[in-house]
Amino acid sequence: MNSTEDHTQMLSSRGYVTTPIAEGLDYVGEIKRLKKEKNAVLLAHYYQEDAIQDLADFLGDSLYLAQAAAEVDADVIVFAGVHFMAETAKIINPTKKVLLPDLKAGCSLADSCPPQDFAAFKAQNPDAVVVTYINCSAEIKALSDLVCTSSNAKKIIESIPKDQPIIFAPDKHLGRYLIKETGREMLLWDGSCVVHEAFSFEKIIQLVKQYPKAKFIAHPESPEDILAIAHFIGSTSKLIDFAITDDANEFIVATEAGILHEMNKRAPNKIFIPAPVDDDTCACSECAFMKLNTLEKLYRCLAFEQPEIQLDQALMSQARLPIERMLTLSK
Repeated sequence: MNSTEDHTQMLSSRGYVTTPIAEGLDYVGEIKRLKKEKNAVLLAHYYQEDAIQDLADFLGDSLYLAQAAAEVDADVIVFAGVHFMAETAKIINPTKKVLLPDLKAGCSLADSCPPQDFAAFKAQNPDAVVVTYINCSAEIKALSDLVCTSSNAKKIIESIPKDQPIIFAPDKHLGRYLIKETGREMLLWDGSCVVHEAFSFEKIIQLVKQYPKAKFIAHPESPEDILAIAHFIGSTSKLIDFAITDDANEFIVATEAGILHEMNKRAPNKIFIPAPVDDDTCACSECAFMKLNTLEKLYRCLAFEQPEIQLDQALMSQARLPIERMLTLSK
């Protein structure tokens, strides 16, 4: 079997229609045409490749995209992100068709919290309110009382009575950050994101010395030693807002490097430097799952309306409740 046949077989196994595409096809033009023709809306995360970000009807972080998914008036939702994000859109819109350009676009953080193991952990602490970061599977959301994002996590935690025990999952780094921010003790699940764990403390220190006027900003999914030296800590959208509005002209940014595209668009006269990682073969931290989505896959997704997110109705009903509580508290 040759490489072309291997690629076709791989695509077919992932739920794609593998009809050949005309050489030189204008993907951008065709995607725009198909969105209009099919009454489809494209939601994209800041960590997507630049071309996909530029095509989005709604571009943002997890909270903004969850809010957008709850409000969109479209027959088809295409989610250029990772699997848990598309699942969330489907849970919020159970009667709409929700598409994900690549079903293999998963999440290391979500994978670090297997539902069976988490259910056992929850059973050992029956009096605790379960708050889960939105970066988790539908099954984990169904086991939760509240869902949060990094944008609203502090507000969600502070909405819980002070005498109420709390389980926070799956990100231990975000959990530790929230313990410091809220003063609340919480039981933490031992999960993390490989993208944010990849940052090199030593290399960041070297970069800070190289750019003494730069401010170092970081996402709270980063390890504690990284956060300890940050000038500002915030969600994806808050990092962008800070970098745009702050007086500094240089920023070292510790989160997935896709965020730099929006920063450069909104503040073209400033300098944005991706924080370095331990891997000597890569200068910045990129999410391999996020980057699985491409213009070709996005085109195929719209053209053939596959792959589609399919979830059990009972599971969606259970998972919807903690998401709706989050959206209500976030207004």
